[in-house]
Amino acid sequence: MSGVPTEGKRAVIEIVEIQGTGVCTVRHMVGDVWEVDSALVPTGICGWAYAAMLPFLQPLRFGGSFPWEESGEALVCCPDPHNPVVFRLRVAE
Repeated sequence: MSGVPTEGKRAVIEIVEIQGTGVCTVRHMVGDVWEVDSALVPTGICGWAYAAMLPFLQPLRFGGSFPWEESGEALVCCPDPHNPVVFRLRVAE
């Protein structure tokens, strides 16, 4: 979207696994990818999932890290208890 200023580092969100039945209720699939470079929610991503990953995504985008993850990365699950979708968040090169 033009006119929206970028902020922080660009991050990539990728679905790496769908647990449970292997089917996401909003039809996300393993391999789906989004890029984040502003405060806007990426088009097409589940709002519940994005809300779960935001506390991890924002620190990564502004140089933070987590001691239990590789530098510049985090794994986050959506809140669906029956079919958790696992997202890999990583700072883009």
